[in-house]
Amino acid sequence: MSETNISITEAARNLADCVDRAHYQEQTFVLLKDGVPFARLVPAGLPVCRGSDLEKALASTKLSDEEARAWSRDLEAAREKLKAPADKWQ
Repeated sequence: MSETNISITEAARNLADCVDRAHYQEQTFVLLKDGVPFARLVPAGLPVCRGSDLEKALASTKLSDEEARAWSRDLEAAREKLKAPADKWQ
């Protein structure tokens, strides 16, 4: 799946083409407002992983104590690196 940056104005002028490309070519468009990412146009039906999906997958996983500790360390390291943006809308 490819991703294309496009201004909101250009997307509005070519909306039907963008929608067709999203649907038939599974292309994602990042809509820019003043050069800054503002919204996305993505193909419908893409797989989405929600927290509840992860919870179910982990509930059925059997880890040894060592594996569980390693996973916990990896999770903490990821949380340190993947800080949420100050503006939750970004």
